[in-house]
Amino acid sequence: MKYYIIAGEASGDLHGSNLIKGLRDADPEADCRIWGGDLMAAAGGQLVKHYRELAFMGFVEVLMNLRTILGNMKFCKQDILSYQPDALILIDYPGFNLRIAKWAKAEGFKVYYYISPQLWAWHSSRVHGIKASVDRLFVILPFEQEFYRQYDYEVDFVGHPLMDVVDERPARENFREENELGAQPIIALLPGSRKQEIERMLEVMLEVVPDFPEHQFVIAGAPAQPESFYRQILDKARPDMARVKLVDNQAYALLRHAEAALVTSGTATLETALFGVPQVVCYRGGHLSYLIARRLIDVEFIALANLIAGKEVVKELIQQECNARNLKAELKKLLQPEHRQRIVEGYRLIRERMGKRGASRRTAELIVGYLRESEKVRE
Repeated sequence: MKYYIIAGEASGDLHGSNLIKGLRDADPEADCRIWGGDLMAAAGGQLVKHYRELAFMGFVEVLMNLRTILGNMKFCKQDILSYQPDALILIDYPGFNLRIAKWAKAEGFKVYYYISPQLWAWHSSRVHGIKASVDRLFVILPFEQEFYRQYDYEVDFVGHPLMDVVDERPARENFREENELGAQPIIALLPGSRKQEIERMLEVMLEVVPDFPEHQFVIAGAPAQPESFYRQILDKARPDMARVKLVDNQAYALLRHAEAALVTSGTATLETALFGVPQVVCYRGGHLSYLIARRLIDVEFIALANLIAGKEVVKELIQQECNARNLKAELKKLLQPEHRQRIVEGYRLIRERMGKRGASRRTAELIVGYLRESEKVRE
């Protein structure tokens, strides 16, 4: 069968690659045309658009790039019509994918959505639109199934795909030597994956470097961003460069060797928790974007780790609270044994709630199964 898959971010590329592997196992004739990244292409997908061309964040940034986004949407619709897939599979990336879902359903395509938009966080009225546009929704957070049940919408809880990704990564014992890192303990800096958030977050993270002379700081470079981009930020901030290093596309290896981390809100907070690294969660959005979001968001926490735990396991510093003084104070706490132990105990609870391994492959098997069932009904 033919599958058209759309992932618009680095995390979607990662989970999409495992989904493609699962599709090819469940359906040996699977042909996948994709919007995604290098990992999905390596898994066997025919790459149409790289997520580097798609990743815009915040209300203001989206408006500034509206012409590009609308152009991508027009091209996407034309490409789907030309390809005529048996199924359209959408991975996260709701601003774009929900619009494509509505259009595709009206055109008569089967629509499957893997990794639910976070409707429980804001604008929950959009559930009705998803019910009308999506044939089957596959959710990865333990509380999402019950959330949708409130709207009489049965969805499949498949577990969280990060359980596979984190557990399967080797330890990389030579990580320090390969990246010319010293013996000092490491504080990991994970400023995000998109240019706007990296520029905003890395600058404030670097301000704490002088306060921790016994540590080295290592930046997790995002796969879609060149080293020169980070060098420009470093040249502007001018930290003690002897203690600040950049490793490209090695976030998991970095977390395996880190003592603590400063992490921009997003999937990385959950990844850091699964590696057992005490962290401070940081977020600074554009002022207007933040004001709009604050009026719409319905949840107590922004960090996925805290949302899954149902309580504050890791400290969140948001907007004006995300400053050098507060980061310094919270980072010092992370280096204290008693505080670290409390966080690690909270991480155990998170792991217990995240379900079994195999989420992406399980999703692939379910999609193939649903498609074959619908074929039998037509016959």
